[in-house]
Amino acid sequence: MVQKVAIVHDWLNGMRGGEKVLEEMLALYPQADIFTLFYEPAAVSPLIRSKKVTASRLNRNPLIRGRYRHFLPLFPRHVEAFDLRDYSLVISSSHCVAKGAVPAPDALHVSYLHSPMRYAWDQYYSYFAGAGWLSRKIIEREISRLRAWDVTSSARVDRFAANSNYVRLRINKYYRREAEVIHPPVDTDFFQPAPQAARDYFLLVSALVPYKNAALVMETFRQSGAPLLVVGRGPELPALRRMAAPNIRLLPEVDSVRLRELYQGARALVFAGVEDFGIAFAESQACGTPVVAFDRGGARDIVIDRETGILFPEATVAGLKAALADLERLHPDPAAIRRNSLRFSVARFREEFGRFVRAGGE
Repeated sequence: MVQKVAIVHDWLNGMRGGEKVLEEMLALYPQADIFTLFYEPAAVSPLIRSKKVTASRLNRNPLIRGRYRHFLPLFPRHVEAFDLRDYSLVISSSHCVAKGAVPAPDALHVSYLHSPMRYAWDQYYSYFAGAGWLSRKIIEREISRLRAWDVTSSARVDRFAANSNYVRLRINKYYRREAEVIHPPVDTDFFQPAPQAARDYFLLVSALVPYKNAALVMETFRQSGAPLLVVGRGPELPALRRMAAPNIRLLPEVDSVRLRELYQGARALVFAGVEDFGIAFAESQACGTPVVAFDRGGARDIVIDRETGILFPEATVAGLKAALADLERLHPDPAAIRRNSLRFSVARFREEFGRFVRAGGE
């Protein structure tokens, strides 16, 4: 009998790190059906579009689709409404509510957690401090209920995998559950160094949301005058455009080939926020480019301090300036940086995640 597999993913409206993980899950389980709260087919890869995708009823409402984070209290009941009765294996790929899907009683449910529900826990103030009065009041009224649901629904998961040690610790803190660390896959065959790279600018690659701290990076380079390219889009893009200086260029949309070229030509990838993992760090290092990052979160799993980049202790303009000065004195070896990135290969992810799922069924 063929095993029926469902993959529950929070939403599909772009190709970020979580969606790259989803593609590798689909490579392991090509017969899988996908369930998601929101689905924009034009924004995802042909591989994802080729699958049977079931979106929640929320997807029919353009008002909610456009400002979905402000409707967070609606998400639990809609992820619980997915009909998973016929699936013997349920895989949730979750940073919000996907891990709260309800599997059949005899099904195996494994959850790959990119983060515990960040909107309800450690990033609550970052996301909702600037929300409108009505949205903020709704979230304030519902947040305790959401946190309780998030903890209670974790009991529906048979096995947790975390994408970094930072996430593993938070799973234990919030859910009192153990998790196996399986780092996300990085296409180290595609992301490779270029022989004649100019290395004449710095680079930031990030979703432009509050906790990524892009404004601090831009302010640092506005003061220093060194060239900075910012790749990414998100709700902070208009504000960041207003603070850009002549030495700073914002590139909201680039394809994968252009992104690789940008990594290859950068003096360093720079980041001042706290990432759960930080797939851009590993992609940059696969191109032989060092990373300058705040010494918290997933950066600690990827960057070897003073060998493949700099981890700086204070997320301030002064702290970042000092780290950039350290990098100028360090001259890290691109070949060593590249070798470090191979720990995150696609083949390694498939082997580790496949073994993790099989172990749950034994």
